[in-house]
Amino acid sequence: MTTTHHHKPDAQTVAEAVRDRMFENDAVSRGLGMNIEVIGPGYARVTMVVRPDMVNGFGLCHGGVITTLADSAFAFACNSHNELTLASGIFIEILNPGHVGDRLIAEAREVVINGRLGLYDIMVTNQHGKEVASMRGRSHTMKGKHIVEF
Repeated sequence: MTTTHHHKPDAQTVAEAVRDRMFENDAVSRGLGMNIEVIGPGYARVTMVVRPDMVNGFGLCHGGVITTLADSAFAFACNSHNELTLASGIFIEILNPGHVGDRLIAEAREVVINGRLGLYDIMVTNQHGKEVASMRGRSHTMKGKHIVEF
């Protein structure tokens, strides 16, 4: 069988290529020490260890940092289809504090895509499986704009 230049890569290959391109340009996620552990179509798992420079005045992980982790997982999940997708809204509940040294895991899952609108659930847990935050993200896809070209 011969391959042509019109071969369409599978969804997992697309998601991995998007992850690599996005992460390369994502100064915030890289600067906070995030690691995209798993990527797939409509799914991302992103981890981060809470550093001393991430705490608030009470010595707990700043809620904005937890939100940023959840938002990064959301961004990787909703762009995994290689169509430029932006957040149009997020709603987050901080459930338990994060502490210095905690390994936070944000898992973003696609709930539904309806035309240009998407809905995602993002759960942040710590290394003990304790729920730290729950976020729902709404996305808007810019049709015809791709992150990587094949």
